[in-house]
Amino acid sequence: MKHITFIAVAMAATSIATFTFAAGSDSTAPPVKTETTQVCKDGQVWDKTIKKCLDVQGSLMTDDDIYTAARELAYDGQYDNALKVLAVAANQNDPRILNYKGFANRKAGRVAEGMAFYQAALTIDPNYILARSYMGQGLIADGDIAGAQAQLTEISARGGEGTWAYISLEKALNGEATTW
Repeated sequence: MKHITFIAVAMAATSIATFTFAAGSDSTAPPVKTETTQVCKDGQVWDKTIKKCLDVQGSLMTDDDIYTAARELAYDGQYDNALKVLAVAANQNDPRILNYKGFANRKAGRVAEGMAFYQAALTIDPNYILARSYMGQGLIADGDIAGAQAQLTEISARGGEGTWAYISLEKALNGEATTW
């Protein structure tokens, strides 16, 4: 009986992880601070191999590495540095790259630019619920509560109810502070 229960739990966890990824969400856990945010300056990132800060331009970083570094910088409030890193991604149409360009611009006070990047991400992947959540939070900041509510409805319709993206936007709509 224990084996059957374990298998059922494992299958459910796998299904949830697959569903969450399919719904276009990102990790909800804040990135661990590394030397990229603690030591490096001006959009540089830490190279673990040579233990040194490097310019991203011309590096051998993959788009996944670039995304991870930019996400860390954005979480740390280094919005312009995050944008410098994102600017060198090979695939500028990756919804994750566009989403964090939107986030960094919005948080740096360039709301219209940020919203354009969110819209670009959603044009490519309408199911990218994290972009919908961040867009909704930007709409709230601009006083467009109906627009933010529409994004919450879209997140739910796309299977994202109960996710961090949904809960965060719902809290923002209720006037509660959110992590982002």
